Amino acid sequence: MSRPADPAAPSRAVPSTRSAKLGDFTFDRGALRLIAMAPVVATAGTAAAWALLQLIALVTNLAYFGRLSTAAVDLSHSPWGIAAALVPPVGCLIIGLMARYGSEKIRGHGIPEAIEAILIGSSRIQPKVAVLKPLSSAVSIGTGGPFGAEGPIIMTGGALGSLFAQLFHLTAAERKTLLVAGAAAGMTAIFGTPVAAVLLAVELLLFEWKPRSLIPVATAAIVAAAWRPLLFETGPLFAFSGMVDLSGPALLAVIGVGIAAGFGSGILTALVYGFEDLFERLPVHWMWWPVLGGIAIGVGGLIEPAALGVGYDSIRDLLAGHLPPGDVLRLLVVKALIWSIALGSGTSGGVLAPLLIMGGALGALEGTVLPGGSGVWALLGMAAMMGGTMRSPLTAAVFAVELTGNLAMLPALLAACIAAYAVTVLLLKRSILTEKIARRGHHILREYIVDPFELTRVGDVMVARVDTLPAAMPVDDAVAFFTDESGDPRHKSYPVVDEAGRPVGMVARADVLRWMVSGWPRGTSLADAVSGLPLVLGHPDEMVGRVADRMAEGDAGRVPVTRREDGVLVGILARKDLLRVRARLRTEEIERSRLLRPGGQR
Repeated sequence: MSRPADPAAPSRAVPSTRSAKLGDFTFDRGALRLIAMAPVVATAGTAAAWALLQLIALVTNLAYFGRLSTAAVDLSHSPWGIAAALVPPVGCLIIGLMARYGSEKIRGHGIPEAIEAILIGSSRIQPKVAVLKPLSSAVSIGTGGPFGAEGPIIMTGGALGSLFAQLFHLTAAERKTLLVAGAAAGMTAIFGTPVAAVLLAVELLLFEWKPRSLIPVATAAIVAAAWRPLLFETGPLFAFSGMVDLSGPALLAVIGVGIAAGFGSGILTALVYGFEDLFERLPVHWMWWPVLGGIAIGVGGLIEPAALGVGYDSIRDLLAGHLPPGDVLRLLVVKALIWSIALGSGTSGGVLAPLLIMGGALGALEGTVLPGGSGVWALLGMAAMMGGTMRSPLTAAVFAVELTGNLAMLPALLAACIAAYAVTVLLLKRSILTEKIARRGHHILREYIVDPFELTRVGDVMVARVDTLPAAMPVDDAVAFFTDESGDPRHKSYPVVDEAGRPVGMVARADVLRWMVSGWPRGTSLADAVSGLPLVLGHPDEMVGRVADRMAEGDAGRVPVTRREDGVLVGILARKDLLRVRARLRTEEIERSRLLRPGGQR
């Protein structure tokens, strides 16, 4: 504002939205459009999941048996013999070339990349990622990579959701919802776990729990579950009927399995990023790192063929208790080493299925000294390893129930997952998912808390005694008022009020300084000078967060607070008052006090 505004222009107040109609949740008709789009995204995600599994099976048959087929195979029966150890390095070389000349975003296990796209990339994923990620994952897993398909399908389903959203005029938040809807649909299609997919979305991807995102994501998971019987096997993927009684010693054993899985989670996370650091020190281009990881996979496959590939048969064997302890130990050690080396090298593949195998193997070993059979403890170890490593205990517990169809195990699964979760959050600052993002310079806080701005009303923090300037004051007097150094210290800005006490604008020291430089018409009043300029207003009964949003949009440092019924000024809200809200929350977090004392004294 280089000169006073046109006196004929009317004053313009920024609307205060529907702040008088507060509710528990924010939901509007725009979310209905996302709900209508969710089935389309779910269908695409389900189709992508089916195509990915078929592609993995095709690559496996080509690489290890030299035939065009999508039939299920046992890699230990490959006719190549010891030469089969060369298959993983070749597959990893292809992935390195795809990453270098296609897109680096295909490297890794998919979930960190999806999180990064949501939080940093405005939920926009490039079309080539949607094509290259499943292709690279199929090559990786099909040539023996010890990975799961869930990470790649989460990334692929999310990419399809993002691409679909980019066809429409949507906000970044709405694109995020459709991205996550595609991811949840893909996970549901692979595992048949719609509830766990929704929980995973909440715990890992949405970074909020709002109806506008939760309902479309749940819709997508439900639609994917409806499609699944037409494309995949029906029923639980790993049916299991074992039980554990949580009475006394058994509960302690369950918690012990969870604690052990928590320490195992820490070791696995350290291994992955330890090997990644080793690869970073190599004097060769990163394109060649997956080849070195592939060599480790090939050697590991010679020692324990069951450690290669997705390993669903190994999960079934662990739950059934068919593997002797020696075989279980060898599977655990080989799988952990080749998985962490390969993942650290930057190849493409998921982490969820490997975590189930390694957690199951650890639980099965513990089951050799615990009562009830190794299958029960293997299941608890699977869920606990997943919950601890991914820092998603609720997802892990429900995931195990849906995978096995065994609802009776839920209390024990929850106990084990929470124990593992407690260990990992105490031992490690970040999870295996967020560490990769942190290494790229971004910090993620995964704690969901209620915004204190949405719990505090403006009337509770505003300053009620307000210094004002009259609308009839000439600009000359306002200049003298701000430049007078002999009186009391001046605020940076003041509300300009009419005779009825209603604010008509705000005048700041910066405005006066500009007027002094550019000049102003003689006889101009403050009302004329501020007329037509945006005026951000607040009301005592609305939440601080709504006003803070308008302050940010209007770049306002101080906001007049008025009564709704007559518009009369009753207070002012400044930026420092917003900090008091934050300070109050901080006080509740750090100050300790004893409210009740022995003898009833307070």
